[in-house]
Amino acid sequence: MSDRKSKKYRPEPVDVSNVHLPDSLGILSELIAKNVHEVWAKSRMEEGWTYGPERDDTAKTHPHLVPYEELPESEKDYDRDTAIGTLKLIVKLGYTIKTE
Repeated sequence: MSDRKSKKYRPEPVDVSNVHLPDSLGILSELIAKNVHEVWAKSRMEEGWTYGPERDDTAKTHPHLVPYEELPESEKDYDRDTAIGTLKLIVKLGYTIKTE
């Protein structure tokens, strides 16, 4: 990207700070978080990355190429934040999330 274009870009995510999710969405948010990790891991593996104790971009190794359940809590929290942010956006946009 040219310097000129990058200087003009100003991210403007939708403000979801006032959206409160019901506790009943806790399980759904965890399932989404796990899937976020699975999508990321699958993509990395398709690019030739494998598990390694340290991230090495040259060798294409990454310590988080493990099942979601084996991730450190800090990494799970990153995926959870993505999931919760997505659920909040859905609600903010006027959609209803319900189980059948």
